[in-house]
Amino acid sequence: MKFKDTAVWKIIKNKYVITCVVFALIILFLDENNLLVVRSLRKDVTKLQMAKDTMREGIRRDSIRVVNMNNIDTMVTIAREEYYMKRADEDVFLINRD
Repeated sequence: MKFKDTAVWKIIKNKYVITCVVFALIILFLDENNLLVVRSLRKDVTKLQMAKDTMREGIRRDSIRVVNMNNIDTMVTIAREEYYMKRADEDVFLINRD
């Protein structure tokens, strides 16, 4: 029995199967929006979604901070801890723990 006489060869040799395989190859690899481009775009979308979530969390934290800025003690605490501001009669020592 030769390879060309088998049922598999007859199916592969069918013009519709050949057309479908060629079409699938063109769509998956040669098209402008091929499989690799779609994959990289999905990866970019995932990164952007993570950045968006991070930004929203920052906005939420900053909104809470703005609401708390009405209290003078909170303003003094933020100025001292984050911007290293001091009063005129005191010294500030920074200790870095690496």
